[in-house]
Amino acid sequence: MRIDLNADVGEGFAEDEAVIALVSSVNVACGAHAGDPMTIERTIALARRFGAAVGAHPAYPDRDGFGRRDMEMSSSDLTATLVDQVATVARAGRLGGGELSHVKPHGALYNRAARDPAVAETVARAIRRVSADLVLVGLAGSVALEAGSAAGLRVAAEAFADRRYEPDGRLRDRREPDALLHDPLEAAAQAVAIVRDGAILAVDGSRLELRADTLCVHGDAPGAAARVRAVRHALEAEGVEIRPIDP
Repeated sequence: MRIDLNADVGEGFAEDEAVIALVSSVNVACGAHAGDPMTIERTIALARRFGAAVGAHPAYPDRDGFGRRDMEMSSSDLTATLVDQVATVARAGRLGGGELSHVKPHGALYNRAARDPAVAETVARAIRRVSADLVLVGLAGSVALEAGSAAGLRVAAEAFADRRYEPDGRLRDRREPDALLHDPLEAAAQAVAIVRDGAILAVDGSRLELRADTLCVHGDAPGAAARVRAVRHALEAEGVEIRPIDP
C-alpha cells in the first residue's frame, strides 16, 4: 500500500513548516485567495528542504472570502486567471531548483469543478496550457478527473482525512458544524480506512467507497500539524508507504 500525503500551504498559517515536514506533497497558494510572491518563494523553499513535491493551488480571485465563495466567471476569464496563477508558482518553483508537479484547485473552485463539467473542462484546459506534464488533482469520483483525462492530463484522485462526506461522495459543506474532523485520532482513523479499506462511513452512517491516489490534511486550521502527524503515524503503522504521486 502507498499513498501521497498532501497539504494546502502558503496561505498564511503559522504551522506551515511543521506541516510541510510531514507530507510528501504541498499545494502552494498562488495569490488569488491567499499568498504573495515572497510567501510563494518561501513556501517552495521549505518544500524543497523537506523533499516534498510542489504543486500549485489556484482559486477564484477572492481574497476577502478566502476562495470559498462560488463565483460566476466566463471561461476565458477563468482560464486567464488560472494560467497566470499556475505559471506564477511554476516560475517560482524553477527558481527554487525544481519543476512543478501538479495542480489542485482550491475551495469553491475545487468543489465547482467536481460537479460542473463546463468548469471542470476550463480548469483542465487551463492547466494544460501551462504544461501537459502537470497532474490534475481532483475529488475522487468527480467530473474534474474525467475532464482532466479528456484534456490529456494525468489525474490523481484525492480524498480527505479531515473532512466528512455526504453519501454521494460530496464533501460535507463547511457551513455544517460537523464538516471537519478536528480530532487527530479521528482523522487518522479515516485516513487508514481510505487507504486500507477503500471505504469510509458517510455522515448518514452508510458505507462510501472511496479510492484515492492522494490524501489531504488541511493546513488552515489550528492543530494542523498534530492532525498531519497522527495521520502519517497511523498510515506508517499500517505499513503504508508515503510518497509523492508517481511522475
